Amino acid sequence: MSAVESGGGGGAAKMESVALVAPVTALEFAGDALLAGPEVVAFRLSGGGGTAAGERRMVLREASVQGLRAEPGPGPARPRAVLLAGPRRVLAVGEAGGLTAYEAARGLWAPVLSPAAVGPRALLAAAPLPGGDEALCALGGGDGRLLLFALSRPGTAAELRPFEGAVRGLSWAPRPGLSPAAAAALLVSGPEGEMLWLDVAYRPDRAPWVRLMGRYLLPPCKQRWHTCAAFLPQGELLVCGDRRGSLLLFPCSSNSAWAAENTTTATDPVSEESSSELEPSHLLHKGALPLESPLSLLFGLHGKTGVTSVTCHKGYIYSTGRDGVYRQLRLQDQQLEVLWKHRPCKGLQWIEELRFTPDGDLLVLGFHADNFVVWSSRTSENLHCIPCGGGHRSWSYCSSPSADAFAFIKSGDVMLYCREAEPCEQQVLLASLHGREITCVRRLGAVEVPGHAALNVLVTGSEDTTACVLVLSEHSRAAVPLARLSDHISSVRTLALAGPTGPGDEGFGDKGLSALLFSAGGRAQIECYRLVCAGDPTSESAVACQVIHVASHRLDEHWERKKNRHKLIKMDPETRVFGLLEAARKLVLVAESFHHQRCVLKVEAFLHTGTGGERRHLLCSAATDGSIAFWDITGPIMDAVDALHQAKGEMQPLALGAPLLTVVVHTCGVNSLHVSKVPEGQYLVASGSDDGSIHVCLLGVSLGRGEATAGTSLQVLERVSRPCAHAAHVTGIRVLRPDLLLSASVDQRLTLWHRGRGELVPLSTTFFHVPDLAELDFWEVAEAGRELRYYCVLCGQGLELLSGTAPSEPLPPEAASNGAGV
Repeated sequence: MSAVESGGGGGAAKMESVALVAPVTALEFAGDALLAGPEVVAFRLSGGGGTAAGERRMVLREASVQGLRAEPGPGPARPRAVLLAGPRRVLAVGEAGGLTAYEAARGLWAPVLSPAAVGPRALLAAAPLPGGDEALCALGGGDGRLLLFALSRPGTAAELRPFEGAVRGLSWAPRPGLSPAAAAALLVSGPEGEMLWLDVAYRPDRAPWVRLMGRYLLPPCKQRWHTCAAFLPQGELLVCGDRRGSLLLFPCSSNSAWAAENTTTATDPVSEESSSELEPSHLLHKGALPLESPLSLLFGLHGKTGVTSVTCHKGYIYSTGRDGVYRQLRLQDQQLEVLWKHRPCKGLQWIEELRFTPDGDLLVLGFHADNFVVWSSRTSENLHCIPCGGGHRSWSYCSSPSADAFAFIKSGDVMLYCREAEPCEQQVLLASLHGREITCVRRLGAVEVPGHAALNVLVTGSEDTTACVLVLSEHSRAAVPLARLSDHISSVRTLALAGPTGPGDEGFGDKGLSALLFSAGGRAQIECYRLVCAGDPTSESAVACQVIHVASHRLDEHWERKKNRHKLIKMDPETRVFGLLEAARKLVLVAESFHHQRCVLKVEAFLHTGTGGERRHLLCSAATDGSIAFWDITGPIMDAVDALHQAKGEMQPLALGAPLLTVVVHTCGVNSLHVSKVPEGQYLVASGSDDGSIHVCLLGVSLGRGEATAGTSLQVLERVSRPCAHAAHVTGIRVLRPDLLLSASVDQRLTLWHRGRGELVPLSTTFFHVPDLAELDFWEVAEAGRELRYYCVLCGQGLELLSGTAPSEPLPPEAASNGAGV
């Protein structure tokens, strides 16, 4: 890092690099250390036994898929469904209803149940019991029969007939209050959307113990059965997903109390005195048990293809579906509330399940084209990729510390992929923030964590279609991602924050930083999120971030419904104003203008308050022709508020009207723009251009008497420019105070300017490391007993944080003149 500084009498101004996150362009070993560039970073590598156990990953080497049709023993005739009961045991159900098992250790098939036991169109579900190869199995038939048995003793089964019609859905779920080593809850769906909750316990040498606990009613739809379920740890509640893609929340307390009063079996489900099975007569009188309706329903949340899994983790609910995304939800006043959704990787059209590992990784199970994949969110890579023909077939996956296995049916044969796991020292030494160039950056604020220096929370947007909330530490010089936002379908081009940013701001609560984040990008798409960040000393980043998706808007959804839409999708020269209805979770287009006949590159909004307390909402927009237009949008905003109130959130866009003032400040596109209020109630408008020039104008605002925008006028009081201030595009500019200006360019120079009488004088120039600079953000920190410190974050092909100081007092004219030759 080098800097050229002036020697003015007011004290030298300088900016120094604090942290850098840049693409790795070179690797070199130096003994047991690995050096990575462009900035030299060293990683100490330990020997074979030096890696902590928590940092190891178990990976599978290449393994072939084995067909089991030719294996010895009576294999399944026309297999209908397969299920792994451990990595070395495959269960297969035939079309006629028989159940067979394949033991990988012995390499042969063995019969478990005859076809007459349950009949055709059978469904199979198993709950492995920890500490051995035993499992509780449930086999539901097309005639309404249900068999419950231990896999080691299929002859001592509990046989029930819960429905008159076919069993349509079958799944196990661990339940708080039941010992996971001997019992689990079974959810069974039947005709007309009826779902039963049964508690089932394993007993050695006897049939499983069964108790009917609850009856539920699924919402009407064509495919009316559940696909997955989970009991919530924070209360007696059950959440389940159905084949229609809906999430439902049911109560458990009233049903379990009824079951305790009306069942004669012993209280201890695994005691020797308890009944051998649920009496058939008890199921005949199941109508006495209340049929519960959902407390909360999110209909079609995952589309028409169904919900595939529901998982509870650290107080949140996660759901997956065949729509290629997973969603995070929370329970709010016994209602399910969607916080946000995430698409883990491109091309993953079907997500089957999420698995949270003890070392903090999130594994995503799903299908990429016709391959089954296990995706690691930590390393952003496939741990397994198995060609199977796609997920529209019966399949099963099992993972254990010793081995992983995947079984599926293809061309009438049961196929098995199995491989012993081996330790691997592979680690992520330097996590990436984005896969492509960072296009925009905003600082959310700073979080105070005991035992740590203040941590800066930033948000970045990228051409990889994601936005990333991250912590950038001055002490470690590292960036740690907190959350990734993947709702955009094209590049994220700009970010904006609204709301309090830290302690002392109005609305700042005990939970930490809270703000609304707006991201906009390609395909005319806008997304809005509520971000809440707070200190968390137990996490790696020392900061926890909660993301709530608030609203979204896509203009091209309207365009795509029109004829000749190929003529409409273009770089449109429009200035638009949107209104956010946070309670209704809607972004509404309220006003627009076609004044600019060129692409609009930058916009800035500011609020002016007159001497009598009158307030005006002002907007400036900059285009590719070098012009900046100034608007008074107070009237359209007031009219839009009235229209939205009367129309309940719907309205036709209003006309923004003509701008109050248009100023041509550059000969080509305006790539950077900033507006700052000066003490006299005037405004400094700074801009940078493609031609390397920067321009500053002093703007005066006059307010007439009357309502809304009556009499509002703008006047340019002073203009100053610096041609060829940089050797390339000026993509970042900020007014620090009335006499100081900061600019950054693609030429990788960050320059501090003094604004004097009719001229801009350079005070210092710092060369930074980020190529192809896209944007900068700036803030200042008042340190106790010390001078004011400035911080600047730059983004492009990487991310860099710089800090520095500036003269505390405005420079005298002679000092500024001395720096003119820098």
